[in-house]
Amino acid sequence: MEQIHRLIVEQLRDFAENAGFSDCVIGLSGGLDSSVVAALCTETFGPAHVHGVLLPGPFSSDHSIEDALELARNLGLETDIISITEPYEAFSNELEAYFDGGFTGVVSENAQARIRMIMLMAFSNAHNWMLVNTGNRSEAYMGYCTLYGDMAGAYAPIGGLYKTQVYDLAREINSIALDIGGLAPIPQRVLEKAPSAELAEDQTDEAGLGIGYAELDRILAGHFDEGRAPSELASDTTPLAQVEELLARAKSFDYKRALLPPCAVIE
Repeated sequence: MEQIHRLIVEQLRDFAENAGFSDCVIGLSGGLDSSVVAALCTETFGPAHVHGVLLPGPFSSDHSIEDALELARNLGLETDIISITEPYEAFSNELEAYFDGGFTGVVSENAQARIRMIMLMAFSNAHNWMLVNTGNRSEAYMGYCTLYGDMAGAYAPIGGLYKTQVYDLAREINSIALDIGGLAPIPQRVLEKAPSAELAEDQTDEAGLGIGYAELDRILAGHFDEGRAPSELASDTTPLAQVEELLARAKSFDYKRALLPPCAVIE
């Protein structure tokens, strides 16, 4: 993980310099991925050149805002808070009559992600800041990301890491800070709470995926990285039929992954 950490920072720095960016902007959600990316960007650009934007919506929890602000204080970042609730309601009011189910479900969830993208890109365009993507490899395989929404960004520092590796990297970042007598930048609650996109009431990633990230990453890495057959990856907790379903789902989202931003090469 120490080597992965170093490679990500080096490649992020090279990408930004080659593209001519001295500053970056990040959507801070209070979640693990955005927290890790904010820490990596702070290490790469310096805190004065990393701009965090909190974009709470109709389903955002209070602890998400609290955790994002604590992270920003720990890293020395300035932040802005802009609610997406009013723009979201405007879209809902205009569009709900056109859909039998109304402005709900995936229509509602993806709209929130795309509104956030519009706001982050406005900051990027106005100030010539590089929008940094916060997605990870597990989400990309499962299609657990929104085209033209949270897939936006010039570069994805952790786009090559599985979710479980992102947790390991977060602990590595905190450990380094503590070893030099500093403050662990990523709040403990971020490491402990259930991952959630917070696009619907009481939503969690693992409930939506139907499997825990540790087991999902074992299957994804086993098949796509090691070339193991589905039958080899089945277990007492994850039967063959579920493994095959997960891998079929992953392959069906090739079209999404084709539009992801570049990420660090860690192999």
